[in-house]
Amino acid sequence: MEVRIGVQNVTREIVIESEAKPEDIEKSVAEAVEKNQALLSLQDRRGKSILVPVATIGYVEIGSDTKQAVGFAAPAAE
Repeated sequence: MEVRIGVQNVTREIVIESEAKPEDIEKSVAEAVEKNQALLSLQDRRGKSILVPVATIGYVEIGSDTKQAVGFAAPAAE
């Protein structure tokens, strides 16, 4: 699962590949914001913890695991 976090006043996004379900990530973000926590903590696929100051979060985009094909595709046979 790909998670993109936009941080205020920073041009680059934080991109995390996570094993967590979208609902779990959404719940973690909502709890951090609602409870006015200082940090949002998420884990990536390799077990690393990513900490983001909640006050600086601009947006969180939760994506899917679909991979885009790279390279040349053979035309469909008829």
